[in-house]
Amino acid sequence: MSIAEKGKELVNTVEEKVEHGIEVAKEALGNVARHLPLANFARHSSDTYDIEIDLPGVNKEDIELKIEDDYLTVNAIRRTKKEVKEEDYYLCESKFGLISRSFILPKDVDREKISAHYEDGRLYISLEKEESRKARNISIN
Repeated sequence: MSIAEKGKELVNTVEEKVEHGIEVAKEALGNVARHLPLANFARHSSDTYDIEIDLPGVNKEDIELKIEDDYLTVNAIRRTKKEVKEEDYYLCESKFGLISRSFILPKDVDREKISAHYEDGRLYISLEKEESRKARNISIN
């Protein structure tokens, strides 16, 4: 085999390994994405920020909110089970996984005035600004 043929073979091998690596990375990122809940972060008024997080199939009891330093972290456990019992077969599929999402808290949020409620598979979090940082009108004398 000539040097040119060996070089071509090496290039083909490297290309195959890179392509395989890309496929593995896509699969890994797809796995991660399935465990990151979709979230909306918005400022609805001058005094509050709101976060809405989709957590379908999660029980309220399986959700944990915690503040550490400047981070608000939402952890939840999703447990789903699908059973089919027929005369000639039985099928049971279950999924179990930790879902986690962290947000950097804006500097003006009052850490003591964060509230949350869960309804129909969606977690609503309200972050209230510190009193001294809320918008206010100033009278002109």
